[in-house]
Amino acid sequence: MRRRPAAPRTGAVPGSRLRARDVGGLAAVGLRSRLARSVLSAAGIALGIATVVSVLGISGSSRAQLVAEIDALGTNLLTVTPGQSFTGQTVTLPRTAPAMVRRIGPVIAASAIGDVDASVYRNDRIPSVNTEAITVYAADTSLLATLQGQLASGTFLSTASSRFPAVVLGADAASALGIDRADGSVQVWLAGHWFSVVGILEPLPLAPDLDRTALIGYGVAEHLLHSAASPVEIYVRTRPASVAAVTSVLAATADPEAPQDAVVTNPTDALTARADASAAFQSLFLGLGAVALLVGGIGIANVMVIAVLERRGEIGLRRALGASRMHIGIQFTAEAGLLAVAGGAAGAVLGGFATTVYAAARHWNAVVPVPVLLAAVGIALLLGAVAGLYPALRAARLAPAEALRII
Repeated sequence: MRRRPAAPRTGAVPGSRLRARDVGGLAAVGLRSRLARSVLSAAGIALGIATVVSVLGISGSSRAQLVAEIDALGTNLLTVTPGQSFTGQTVTLPRTAPAMVRRIGPVIAASAIGDVDASVYRNDRIPSVNTEAITVYAADTSLLATLQGQLASGTFLSTASSRFPAVVLGADAASALGIDRADGSVQVWLAGHWFSVVGILEPLPLAPDLDRTALIGYGVAEHLLHSAASPVEIYVRTRPASVAAVTSVLAATADPEAPQDAVVTNPTDALTARADASAAFQSLFLGLGAVALLVGGIGIANVMVIAVLERRGEIGLRRALGASRMHIGIQFTAEAGLLAVAGGAAGAVLGGFATTVYAAARHWNAVVPVPVLLAAVGIALLLGAVAGLYPALRAARLAPAEALRII
């Protein structure tokens, strides 16, 4: 005899399923129902992510610009300066030091500047107070080529002009004197004599001390100003592969009698130190960004906890219709994750835009690494998942009967 299928028990509820492709849509519906609150919560995450991305982007752009600048200027420039004796007095380099340095095999060029005890003014009537800091040096005619510098106007000292009262001004010195052209028609009052301005230098990144100087020839310094012009700094350009070797013998070559009195430095070290100093500020701003992210995560957790309280009826109804605790937990975790991803994506775009604008204002090439943007969104997703974990567990633990009491 054929059996009839057993009738379903009264009150039995078939088990529900939550498909993976439905999770995103379900989370979006939950967030849209409280749009203003969701937008404000996502803004906290967006600000934190934007801070992190912009700090990393601006720092990367600055470092890339610095590396390009160092590569363009070359890392094969060394300087020799007189040190101090045991008594604390500044020593002087021998007059033959530049010529001796040029004899080193890997040295491509070596140029010196000599100290001249003189002041320079715009005119001989009213000495300008703001020009007292302009230092006067005698310079080799090859100095500009050794430094790989550029002229903003005019020409540099030559074999002919170095014997006459001609002067080349650094960028800051020309600005302090109010001089913007160097065609020989403008003169300055230097050590009681009129000197024609024949050149104005562009700023020199590897020799910033020369930006506020007035450079004259050795010939006119000796014959007109009666200055010995002892070398105070020698700029040495070497073959790139021989920088270490030249550094090891440079002091002894420049001052054989007292090599300990000669100080050898690499100007690019100052640029590298500047990059290292900026790293400290980078850490500070990254810390501020992390605090903003933490605040944003707390905001998401707060919003989700309130959402659980406000949606107890919805939770109870879904549980009564067969939804499991896991389904409820997944729903609220997905809402927190979607909220964080939306804020993270907006913050990544905002941070990239801020980096681009800042780099353009500084005439840099903007560097916004794609891995940084992806990592920022990933961090936001992780933060949202962690922030939504407690509210999701709280929602999943609600009993259907208790949740339906408020309906």
